[in-house]
This record gives sequence, structure tokens and C-alpha cells, in this order.
Amino acid sequence: MLVRSRMTRSFACITKNRRFWSTVDFSTDKFQASAPAARDTSENEFVEGVVCKVQDINENEMKTFELDEEKVLVVKQNGVISALGSKCTHYGAPLVNGALGDGRIRCQWHGACFKLATGDIEDFPGLDSLPCYKVTIENDSVKVRARKSELSSNKRVKPMAKRAAPASEKIVVIGGGPSGATAVETLRQEGFTGQIVLVCKENYLPYDRVKVSKQMDFEIGKAQFRTDQFYQDNGIEVLKGVAATAVDTAANTVSLSNGAELQYDKLYVATGCKPRKPNVPGADLKNVRVLKDYDDSAYAFPLLNPDVEIVVIGSSFIGMEAANFCVDKVKSVTVVGRGAVPFRSTWGERIGAAILALFESKGVKYIANNGIKKINGSGAVSSVELNDGQILKCDILFCGIGSSYFTDFLKGSGVELQPDGSIETNEFMQTNVPNVYAGGDIAYAPVWSYHNRKVAIGHYGLAQYHGRAAAVNMLGKNEPIKAVPYFWTMLFGKGFRYAGHGSYDDIIYAGDVEGLKFMAFFLKEHEVVSVTSCGMDPLVSKFAERLAEDRKLYRSDLQEDPLAWSKAA
Repeated sequence: MLVRSRMTRSFACITKNRRFWSTVDFSTDKFQASAPAARDTSENEFVEGVVCKVQDINENEMKTFELDEEKVLVVKQNGVISALGSKCTHYGAPLVNGALGDGRIRCQWHGACFKLATGDIEDFPGLDSLPCYKVTIENDSVKVRARKSELSSNKRVKPMAKRAAPASEKIVVIGGGPSGATAVETLRQEGFTGQIVLVCKENYLPYDRVKVSKQMDFEIGKAQFRTDQFYQDNGIEVLKGVAATAVDTAANTVSLSNGAELQYDKLYVATGCKPRKPNVPGADLKNVRVLKDYDDSAYAFPLLNPDVEIVVIGSSFIGMEAANFCVDKVKSVTVVGRGAVPFRSTWGERIGAAILALFESKGVKYIANNGIKKINGSGAVSSVELNDGQILKCDILFCGIGSSYFTDFLKGSGVELQPDGSIETNEFMQTNVPNVYAGGDIAYAPVWSYHNRKVAIGHYGLAQYHGRAAAVNMLGKNEPIKAVPYFWTMLFGKGFRYAGHGSYDDIIYAGDVEGLKFMAFFLKEHEVVSVTSCGMDPLVSKFAERLAEDRKLYRSDLQEDPLAWSKAA
């Protein structure tokens, strides 16, 4: 042992089949950090340096410091100093501005969560984990050692098991959305060596589907989560352009649209939703469009030009996002909504009115308390007739009026469907058929933050969370879900966050709603069931972490200062 005035020692330990480096400062008897050990011991693969002094960072504080001209996030909690990648692996949000929970960080933009001890992603969106760097304390200096490639990329793919040959067990995943994509990766990350088949209805690998209505001009190649090579390297068979047409749970088979049949030992179904078109004459005319898949946006975007007049039926998030994207590219955009303001049923009249004022200031026309009676045209839509008799010229009609579930192929399978087509699951994502699991939009599943009541919620991050949960439970881990729904949208540069779930009977506001810098608390009797904010990050993420830790927020917590709880957390 090398003796100094302050003794330190580094040692390697094996935990859950992974090797981590940890440092003990014997002067304080504290573990200072843990991080994945080097896979390649070549010294030129790493950079090491002092980033700060111990006294530069306080308890429950996050700061960024430079290492080799890159930023690292340094966090102190329970006396332990950790160093991780500084940006969320989803969209690159600076995590120093995120919400620090108990042993993890939640991104302030979209709610992804990363474990302090390892950098592993624990809640979503995103697929990659953060790099977690080795920390040592010497003479009150915090020294960080990082792999250069991870320091520059700011992300890390968790190690995956290799497929064994011959495979003894086969898992089929139906649905190439974020839930299915997360499930197949989690299976390999959790050590599954059997055969995995991912059935994708679209002709693409799983991709960032939220761009379909938010950014219609996105490139599918750049939006796909992974490459063909990635799936090949990890022994995951992907069937593109193929849909499931039937499931036989007695024979353990899935019938496909290409005539093939797949045998399975376990099955995960995450087929999502199908947007509806209005049930009126003319709904089958050309240019009456929904915005669900890449092909929808790829079709619509080239049609946008300064001579085009667009009508959006429905003031849903998808409908309003479409209006947001199109208004500066076309002659006119008119939204026809059932309510007096958009989002009234979700966020209430006052917030809806503030958002409507924003849209109208950008040139979007809103027709309230109305609907479409008829779609006119010969071959393609040319106009729409509203319920009150108004005729609107229309070259493209976007439909944002809700959806149904892609579960008809399960009728007669033995998997029980709810009257609306959703699939009830238990807290392990398991259906009434023990070896069949379901998740994502179609899952009528328990919601931890909603007193474990069951509900089907179509949130992107929650779909990924379901995918991970189903995967670990198909492998016998028996980990109950602890879901905290988190949603976001971006409207004319204003980011809206929403966390929690449940009907409400009162709203308490903080900040300036009309100025779109506010936080709103939705209460059922005396409990805050959900919150939304605009321009006040990371408050929604702080609330989400509070719910994740099973700490409720009540009316009494808001009375003197509605934001006092966030300052004390």
C-alpha cells in the first residue's frame, strides 16, 4: 500500500456480471464513485485529470466541469461524488439543469432518467445510457478518468449478451415502435441468449416517431434508433414491412401478412394505435391524411407550398403540432376544434386560451365548437363543409381526432381485449395468457403514480418503459412497474411538459399563464394528480421524481408558496 497523508485505494469489484471501478477515501470511509471499468486497457483510450476540488460541490448539487475540452457532470449525493456524461442521451439536454432524485437524474426536457452509480438509463425516452467515469479523491482534488470515445459521444450502449446456437428459447416481439425496440435491446442487455424476432409493420427499423407531426421533413435514415448492422451484431432478427395477422396462444404461433408463421415461447405485443378519419362522406378522398407513421409525413411534406390551404380537424396534440409545423409554409392553416379552446379537457380553459392566443398570433385560424359534416372533392379534397354550414377551401385535411387500437388481429387468440380494444395487463405487463405480454399505447396497465389504477396511456416514454418492464419480466425478474407518465410537446418554440395522470376538479397556478411562463397543479380533492408547465424547467421533472419516490403533493403544500416544495426537494 502506498501511504500518503490522505490514503486512497482503487479496487475492482464484480456486480451483476459487470465490472466496476470504485474508489474508497479512507479518511472519510465514503465510496466516492463507481463506473464501468475499461474494456480496453490501452492508456491512449483514456484521459484523466483533476476537474475540481471536493469543496467546489455541495451535497445534492450538480455541476459541470471540463475534462480534455469536454464537459463532465459531477454530482454529490450522500457524500458520494459521481461523474457522468453531461447531456441527456435522448436529445442532448444539459443534465446540470435537470432534476436530481434519489440516486438518479431526470432530464428536464422529456423525463429520461439515469442512475448516478452507473449511468444506466432507467426511464425514457431514449435508448442509450450515460457514460459513468471513474472518480478518485486525492488531496481534496476530484480526479476523473474517462474513455475518450465516451467523453466525446456522451452516450453508452449497455453490454448485450450474444445469441447462443442453437437457441433454446424464442421470443417474438410484435410492433416496431419505441416499445418493441426497447424490449428487444433489454432482452439482450439482461442476458437472454435465445432467438429474438422483431416484427415491424413498416418498412423501416424502429425510429423516433414523435417527429411525424412535429417535424414532417425529417430523414428516416437519421431518425432510426439503430442500424441494420446493430441488430445483426446483437442477434436480433428484424422483419420489416410485415404485420401480424393472427395469434394462436394454444399453439404459440403468430401468423404474418407474408404468409409465414412464427413459433414463440414468449410473446410481447406493442402494436400501438391507428388514427381515425372522420366518419363523414369524402373521408376516403386523396389528401385526407393522418399523421402516425413516417410515410404519412413523407407524403404530406412535399405538398406544402405557399398556395396550399390546410384544414386540421381536431385540436389534439398531433393536430396542433401539424398546424405549428405547416403555418409558415402554406397559404393558410385553419384548425376546427370541438371545444372553445384547444387542450381544454387536458389542461383546462385558461391554459387552452393562452395556447390559442399563441397560435392566432402566428397566423393559425381556430374555429371553435364545430366539426366536419362533409368532405368535398373529385378524387382529391377541395373543400370541407362544417357542421354549421361553413365551407372551407381545403387542399390537405389533417385528422387529429383520436385513434383506435391495433389489436383486431388478437380476436379469438385467447388474449382478452377490453371493450375499446386495449389489453389488460398486471403489474408485470403480463396478459391473461401467462406467456403473452403487452405494452405501450395498447396496454391497460397499472400506473404507479395513479395509485396503481389501470389505464391505457399513449405516451412515448411510457411505451419504452413498458418495453423494458416486459422484457425483464419475460426473463423471470418479477419487477413490478412503477410508471410515472411524462409527456411533452413543443409549440412555436414553447416547451410544454406534463407529468402524472388522473381526472381533476381544481387547478392551482403559479407564474404567468397568459405569458406562457407558468406551472399548473391539477388536483383531485386535496391531492395533486398531475402538473404541467411552460418555461419553468425542471419543475415538472422534479414533480415526476417526487411521484417516482412515492411522495405525493397535496393542496396544503401549495397554499403559501406553490413552488416551495420544489425548492426544498
